[in-house]
Amino acid sequence: MAKNIQSLERAAAMLRLLAGGERRLGLSDISSSLGLAKGTAHGILRTLQAEGFVEQDPASGRYQLGAELLRLGNSYLDVHELRARALVWTDDLARSSGESVHLGVLHQGGVLIVHHVFRPDDSRQVLEVGAMQPLHSTALGKVLSAYDPMAHSEAVDGVRDSFTPRTVTGLAEFETLLDTTRARGWAADVEETWEGVAAVAAPIHDRRRMPVGAVAITGAVERVCAGGEAGGELRSELVAAVRDCARAVSRDLGAGRF
Repeated sequence: MAKNIQSLERAAAMLRLLAGGERRLGLSDISSSLGLAKGTAHGILRTLQAEGFVEQDPASGRYQLGAELLRLGNSYLDVHELRARALVWTDDLARSSGESVHLGVLHQGGVLIVHHVFRPDDSRQVLEVGAMQPLHSTALGKVLSAYDPMAHSEAVDGVRDSFTPRTVTGLAEFETLLDTTRARGWAADVEETWEGVAAVAAPIHDRRRMPVGAVAITGAVERVCAGGEAGGELRSELVAAVRDCARAVSRDLGAGRF
């Protein structure tokens, strides 16, 4: 059996200790409660503080939980609520469109797939939940980059790799794509990430009207594009269906009408 990492166990115990009290704790309180030498406790606290998990009151020198833990907690709740609210709507979208449906959120500079509904046919398909997609080339990623300032920064500052001859990598052209996405309310990926694959995505907002994810239809170019070719426009009925799905999930999250 693999051994646990002692420093991580001590950090976790420290966070639990700070979470359990109604007041800030000093270094002596923390070290004595956990049975740690002051030097050891101080080193762990400094690391947690640098990562935003712990904050130190400048006047008293005492420690409390940091804002980063709140952000992570809200992110966890948002993703699970998003997926729960989207289940019925994404199932309906896959059934009505005849294509795969993906639900994605911003994660570590890319798009994390948190829900995937298979194309409703008998073809062999691979579940993509947990997979990562690039921000700059996918329909999901472009939607997130257009509406979420953090995603925009990640896409602009990160490396925009060329996956196919149609991938947009230049900053000016990419920003133009995002302007277009915001103007029309949806984004497309027609063979920009994978040859022969097209997608259309729309943003999902929460009760604060903040972007929390995106939903996309993904399928073969010949089925998703009008005329069955990459040069053709996306089928208007698929664009409308994705946007309707995104609005429905947003309303269920308390966003109201968009």
